[in-house]
Amino acid sequence: MPWAGRHARMGAVEARIAMVPAAEPPGGNDPRAGRVRAALEEAVRSGGGSVVPLAEADGLLWLVPGHPERLQQTLDDHPRVRWVQFPWAGVEKFAASGVFHHPAVFTCAKGSFAGQVGEHALLLTLACLRNVARQARTPRWTPMPPRSLHGRSVTILGAGGIAEELVRLLRPFDCHIKVIRRRPDKVEGANETLPRSALAAALPGTDVLVLALALTAETAHIVGAAELARLPAHAVVVNVARGAHIDTGALVQALEAGRISAAGLDVTDPEPLPEGHPLWSDPRVLITSHCADSPEYVMRMLCERVEHNVLRLRAGLPLDGVIDPAAGY
Repeated sequence: MPWAGRHARMGAVEARIAMVPAAEPPGGNDPRAGRVRAALEEAVRSGGGSVVPLAEADGLLWLVPGHPERLQQTLDDHPRVRWVQFPWAGVEKFAASGVFHHPAVFTCAKGSFAGQVGEHALLLTLACLRNVARQARTPRWTPMPPRSLHGRSVTILGAGGIAEELVRLLRPFDCHIKVIRRRPDKVEGANETLPRSALAAALPGTDVLVLALALTAETAHIVGAAELARLPAHAVVVNVARGAHIDTGALVQALEAGRISAAGLDVTDPEPLPEGHPLWSDPRVLITSHCADSPEYVMRMLCERVEHNVLRLRAGLPLDGVIDPAAGY
């Protein structure tokens, strides 16, 4: 079945769901793996489905990170599978393989983890504006005048759940919010919703640039030397999406030249960022190690997504988190 808009509708099915891998690999001793499987199995049952062997399944929870060729082979070998659920929000490795052109409907966890990631984006923004990283690294009394977020111009790249949550969190600060996205649909709460072609024109008036979009071939290095040069020198850059959205070398150079004032990064390229990298020692940069959301929160929200989609699968209703093969997310 081809993708058919934001949600995909399928005919009602019994929701016989398999999980791959079907069990923890031989020799595995991570107790978390068993807890994850048990929680997901309970989510399937709570949605009215049943957990079955792959040969009997019409739905699939794919828990193998990477290895899209294995997923493609699994789908080829089991043509009755009509729905595949991923436990992650980012699925760029699978998109690049072309597996999403299989007639099954694919859903991921996009939007599920937006609450905590949106909070983290706000935290990094405030920390950059208020010199938190530099204050924390200065082992002596050194007053530094902060900047307020109130009334600032915030440009958000991306319009998914994280962007929507951040827009909500920014309301008390009376910011002027521009959201730049692929589709023309307006984002509730934003002052402006603009196409990606408007990015260059939006940057000179941006105080805070937040990256919260999916990584695709089109969005890799969407912020490079040219984009950083168009920002005002007082601007801060916050990335809670994927490290490859920013040209890391260009970011280092922009900071060294004073073309931007600070950066807050939960993701980096490469990741993990090697010890000794210049971003670690720059007092204007605050790095958190891809930890915007907690494991407990992720597990809870993922189980909610699985239960919800199993319920909707059984009823023949549109599923949430459907991946658009053309867009790659």
